Amino acid sequence: MKNTFLYILLLFPACYNFAQDNSLLPKDEPLEAFGDGEWFEFRIHYGFFNASRVTLELNADTLNQVPVFHAKGYGRTTGFARLFFKVEDHYQSYFGQQDGLPRKFIRDINEGGYTKDVEIHFDHDSKIAKVNDKKKKQKAEHSINDNVQDLISAFYYLRNFYDTSQLKKGKDIFLNMFFDNENYLFKLRYLGKEIVKTKFGDVRCIKLRPYVQSGRVFSEQESVTLWVSDDANKIPVKMRADLRVGSIDCDLENFKNLQHPFEIAVQ
Repeated sequence: MKNTFLYILLLFPACYNFAQDNSLLPKDEPLEAFGDGEWFEFRIHYGFFNASRVTLELNADTLNQVPVFHAKGYGRTTGFARLFFKVEDHYQSYFGQQDGLPRKFIRDINEGGYTKDVEIHFDHDSKIAKVNDKKKKQKAEHSINDNVQDLISAFYYLRNFYDTSQLKKGKDIFLNMFFDNENYLFKLRYLGKEIVKTKFGDVRCIKLRPYVQSGRVFSEQESVTLWVSDDANKIPVKMRADLRVGSIDCDLENFKNLQHPFEIAVQ
C-alpha cells in the first residue's frame, strides 16, 4: 500500500490519454475559493477502524519575489495501523497566487521503509521541470505540458479555476499533471449533486469521479468517488475508494479559516 494515503485524498492521476471532447476548460481569473491560513484535517478509515490522518495547510508566501501560496500536506498512519505500517508523508507546493501554476514541489515520504526525497522546480516559460532526487543524488530535466500541475497544486487549481455552476452531468474536466518524472492527463467526471451526511450536518455536494490507474492499488479506473461542497469553497467533504484490499473512506474531520461560509443544509 505504498503511496496510498495522500494520493487517495489528492486525486492521484491516471496514466491515460483521454480525448478532450466535452471538456470543461478553466477560467482565466481565479474564483477566490481559498485564502491565507486555510487548514483541513481528514480522517482515512476502514469502517470504524481509523487508518490515517491527513492535514492540508495553506499560507501566503513569496518565492523568488513572486507572490505564491505555500501548501503543506502531511499524512501519517494512526493507532493500531501504525503498528503494522508506519507512514510519514510530507508534501509541499509553492504555486502562483494569480495563475495557480506550481513553482516548486517537495515530496519527502517514508511509507513502511519505502522512502523518497524529491524536489522539483518548474520553469513554465521553458516548459521544463528540474528534478532533484536527493535520496539518489540525481538531477534531471524533463519537458512539461502547458499549465501543468503537481500533486498538491492540482487540488487548489481545480477548486479555484473551474466554475462548477457550468457543469452538466457526464461533463469531464481534464488537467495536465507532472508526477514521478512523467506527464499525465488527469480526468475527472461530474456525476451530479447529492446531500452528504457529515459530522457538521448535511452538506450539499457535487459528486465527482476521478479516473485512477487500476492495478496495484485501485481495483478499477472508476474506483474512486469524491464529494465536494457545492458552495464557493469547493472543499472535499468525503471520498470513497475501492482498493484491491477492500474499501476505504476519507472524511473531512476539521477545518479553519475558510474563505467563504461553509454551507450546511441541515444541522
